[in-house]
Amino acid sequence: MADHTFVPIAARPSPIKTTGFVPWARQNLFADWRSSLTTLFVGALIVYVLPGLLNWAFFQSIFRADADACQAARGLGACWGVVTEKYRIILFGRYPYEEQWRPLIATSVMLTGLVLSCIRFFWKPWLALMWIAVLAIFFTLMGGGVLGLSVVRTDLWGGLPLTVMLATLSIFMAFPLAIVVALGRRSGLPAIRSACIVYIELIRGVPLISVLFMASFMFPLFMPQGVTLDVLVRVIVGITLFAAAYMAEIIRGGLQAIPKGQLEAADTLGLSYWQTQRKIVLPQALAMVVPSMMNNFISIFKDTSLVTIVSLYELTGALALALNSDVDWRPFKIEAYIFITLVYFTFCFSMSRYSLWVEKQLSASKAR
Repeated sequence: MADHTFVPIAARPSPIKTTGFVPWARQNLFADWRSSLTTLFVGALIVYVLPGLLNWAFFQSIFRADADACQAARGLGACWGVVTEKYRIILFGRYPYEEQWRPLIATSVMLTGLVLSCIRFFWKPWLALMWIAVLAIFFTLMGGGVLGLSVVRTDLWGGLPLTVMLATLSIFMAFPLAIVVALGRRSGLPAIRSACIVYIELIRGVPLISVLFMASFMFPLFMPQGVTLDVLVRVIVGITLFAAAYMAEIIRGGLQAIPKGQLEAADTLGLSYWQTQRKIVLPQALAMVVPSMMNNFISIFKDTSLVTIVSLYELTGALALALNSDVDWRPFKIEAYIFITLVYFTFCFSMSRYSLWVEKQLSASKAR
């Protein structure tokens, strides 16, 4: 009978730590001599520039709305007083001053809806009903005319509320249109395929500013006499059509990446065309192009600044409106532009981080 003797295994040293700042820095900042040299150079540059930047931005800066103090500090410190003085015009444009609580609440409601829509718990059928309520509240507050609210024309809407609304509606409407156009471009019916190709190539062949110009000034010429569309509606349609053309090509790239074997298997199972697209093709194709789609969403958000050409003063246009007519504060445009840059960065960075979260969720789903 064999003698089973268990010999204890000697203790092994703990593995190298792979989480935390030090392992991250070793892998990303000091992986080799080139990376180390670049890290040291950038670090030295930051050490050289940072003290002066902090001194200008904080220690010698003026935060109160005092134009004389800002003039005295020119060349020494930043004048954040221009933001203190003009922030309401920058954020709300030409909207009546005493009524600016309305766009504040309306924008807060829409941003809340966007945040909730990004949380998986709220991905339920009633999310569409929630957005109907959000849009109803937004346009009721902004436009007025009901519940005792005074009427405010759309050409007076501006600033951050206009930027958020244009980007949100354009993205929401462009996404389903882009899916239809992408599928149409791959259709076996020549008429549908040709129409989608003409639409995509025509839109992609001109800049957005041309599309906005045509939507605002040329489109009304083709309307029946006596029929007019609000300039805001025309702008939303123009941005939506422009965004959908680019998004359609992104989605088409995802559709082309689906193996043909899956389509053949779906045919074998007796699935219809739309069942195949809805249950097999589109979920995979859209998952593949999440980074590209989010990049397009960010581009749409920033491109809303071009609506100034049709006299709609969104965030950037409202800033110019606030400073160009005031000689006392006009010299401090840099500080005002830094302010709206931070606003744009906050939104774009949030979208970028959300895109990374979605990618991780999709990767985890595939792993399971």
